[in-house]
Amino acid sequence: MKKPACILLGLMIFALTALGGCGDKASTEGKKGEGGKKTYTVGVTQIVEHPSLDAAFEGFKKGMADAGLKEGVNVKYVVKNAQNDKTTNQTIADAFAANKVDLIFANSTPSAQAALNATKDIPIVFTSVTDPVGSGLVQSIENPGGNVTGTSDTHPEAIPDTIKFMNGQFNFKNVGTIYNAGETNSVAQIRTIKEAMKGTGLKLIEKTVTNSSEVLQAAQSLVGKVDAIYIVTDNTVVSAFESVLKVADENDIPVFAGELDSVRRGAFAAYGFEYSDIGYQAGQMAAKILKDGKKPADIPVEYPKHLKLLINKTAAEKMGVHLKPEWDGMAEYFTQK
Repeated sequence: MKKPACILLGLMIFALTALGGCGDKASTEGKKGEGGKKTYTVGVTQIVEHPSLDAAFEGFKKGMADAGLKEGVNVKYVVKNAQNDKTTNQTIADAFAANKVDLIFANSTPSAQAALNATKDIPIVFTSVTDPVGSGLVQSIENPGGNVTGTSDTHPEAIPDTIKFMNGQFNFKNVGTIYNAGETNSVAQIRTIKEAMKGTGLKLIEKTVTNSSEVLQAAQSLVGKVDAIYIVTDNTVVSAFESVLKVADENDIPVFAGELDSVRRGAFAAYGFEYSDIGYQAGQMAAKILKDGKKPADIPVEYPKHLKLLINKTAAEKMGVHLKPEWDGMAEYFTQK
């Protein structure tokens, strides 16, 4: 073999060896972005599409961007939606774990549970989770432990204030609710509603569903049995919320919601907060983990920071609700187009 050929072969072997040795390092340290800075890959898993969860993701990206981690610059988002399918939900989480993304953003309780099932090593930041401790995601609110932290979508006063408003401002006796008993976040909220109703004279009439196609029939079954309907932040029901509103509008049944986006879609009222806000808080947490090397175990879970009563004037008219002057000082009004 001629000398130039020997030199060329040697260079090729050296290059292949160097690339092989860098494979693991690239997967754990990420790729280089603009200006030689690291580009982080964030796997985004969301159980289903609906306005609140979508708003939470937008808030997350803004929280990350304000902390210096901008999409297309030094962050790549891989976004997957399970369309409320349990098998798909777990498959998404397993794929993120197998691909060794830098962080998983889990948008909902089922999404976060699937992510935790998939990995104990990759940091997970959740939002839109009602009961982080009860759902097995964290050891405690103050000290999460493990590889998971995030923001809850339950303001401690939201449900009690809603029940107080129902009991004090209306002559309701029976309040209907529809939820998926397979969602631990929903079960926790129903338990809180029952606790808040003690001593009020209100009775909760429950209807459970397993998928969004059952929501319309469940709503129809409440007609003639309830004075109002209260829909908590149940992903299955909220994704088919128009079915509830259709029945309520046709039968003059006021609908109370667990979050503000459902009021903007046509519910009468809700004590809630902006999901974009808790998404933003979660984005700030994720930035601390990625940029500053913080561990999820050491970042306390956060609750929503702002709570308000939002009333939909258009829905009130459709559902036969008379707006009282005294509500002016306690509520913010919204007119639906």
